[in-house]
Amino acid sequence: MSEKKPKSIFVHGPISPVFVGESIAKHQSKTDIGAHAIFLGQVRADVKDGKHVSHIDYTAYEEMALEKVHLIREGAFDRHPLSCMHIYHSLGSVGAGEISLFVFVSSPHRNAAFTALREIVDEIKVDVPIWGKEIFEDGDGTWKVNQ
Repeated sequence: MSEKKPKSIFVHGPISPVFVGESIAKHQSKTDIGAHAIFLGQVRADVKDGKHVSHIDYTAYEEMALEKVHLIREGAFDRHPLSCMHIYHSLGSVGAGEISLFVFVSSPHRNAAFTALREIVDEIKVDVPIWGKEIFEDGDGTWKVNQ
């Protein structure tokens, strides 16, 4: 593993589609890349006990989360021939239909990008101390378990 320092992954509020598009556009000059794989996690307007989720309030143990994501990132680079990787997660309030997780992986070939992306997203959901509290239209809330 490299000795790189953890990068900040946190965005306050939702991750905008414009930010996602600009991130993709920045990679057009990297002509050694043949594949990009992208995961966008979006807040669902789930219905529980007859109440609709209006948004999720995300919190994190930030220092530990950054270290865990750093280890996930470096592990993925060790296991797969990746060209680059970007990971962003929201903190604070994200409304139903808005993006809260953006993982963008690039590689010379698609199989490495697809495989790495799935592993990275699964590891984030299991290992990174980020929590979401679902807030319903009536203002009540309940903690969401990672899925």
